[in-house]
Amino acid sequence: MNDDKIIEIFYSVDEFCKVFYKAQQNRVLTPEFETRKRNRKFTMSDSEVITIMILFHSIGFRNLKSFYIGYVQRHMKSDFPRTVSYNRFVELQKKAVIPMMFFLTTCRTGNCTGISFIDSTSLSVCRPERSHSNKAFKGFAAKGKTSAGWFCGFKLHIVINDKGEIIDFMFSEGNTDDRYPLKNKIFNRKLFGKLFGDRGYLSQELLEQLYFEGIQLITKIKKNMKNRLMLYTDKILLKKRSLTETVNYQLKNICQIEHSRHRSLNNFISNVISGLIAYSFAPKKPSLNFNIHDNKMIIL
Repeated sequence: MNDDKIIEIFYSVDEFCKVFYKAQQNRVLTPEFETRKRNRKFTMSDSEVITIMILFHSIGFRNLKSFYIGYVQRHMKSDFPRTVSYNRFVELQKKAVIPMMFFLTTCRTGNCTGISFIDSTSLSVCRPERSHSNKAFKGFAAKGKTSAGWFCGFKLHIVINDKGEIIDFMFSEGNTDDRYPLKNKIFNRKLFGKLFGDRGYLSQELLEQLYFEGIQLITKIKKNMKNRLMLYTDKILLKKRSLTETVNYQLKNICQIEHSRHRSLNNFISNVISGLIAYSFAPKKPSLNFNIHDNKMIIL
């Protein structure tokens, strides 16, 4: 990754952190018994920690410790002159989770264009047969099943626009129904127009609920259902919902949001959030290239 891209990421993160902490100072309540407060600055700022996490998911390393010790501390001294030990970096990483989350939701998500696609993907944290001995995610992760088989972990639900940008996302347990996020009005607050999904989102109750919220849910029908009329443009767009699978593939194999080396729930959330931010900085995203004219779609 060139220096210009690193500067772009750090500048975006640092400018956000300045605004975030300035707004936070007026809202945080200090306990009455707390007479002393730390004013000394940390060796590494949250902006630097978040930038390193984003770079880790952008460059293609599989192990954060190897990336930090073997690459950042050796080859990026000019960019990060005051680094700390790896154990201390992990502690600072936990501290930066909240601003990282707000940075993603407020600055790095896309806008709805009226054509959206929804899908979910599994985030496995261990093998299903080892779920009983996994203490880090006890009470959080759950066994679930996808078309690829059984897994133990979580589900990531994403909604993207036709440009491949993530509009919104949600985490859930591995055994959660795919239709659950759409029943949440907070998840649907950015959506309007047409929403395309697979047969797992087929529900008459959900279709009526979304209709009153200004969203038209379009899915394929099951084999035992009667055929129904559909616009030609909708039929073509329904075939293009594999766009979400391409985005999920990039998130897992390029941004590395899934692995089984997590030692805490906080570490898991930090890893996924920084991976989603890294995807938002990707120069090329899978997208649809088309024009709609007189209710006819022309693929370019």
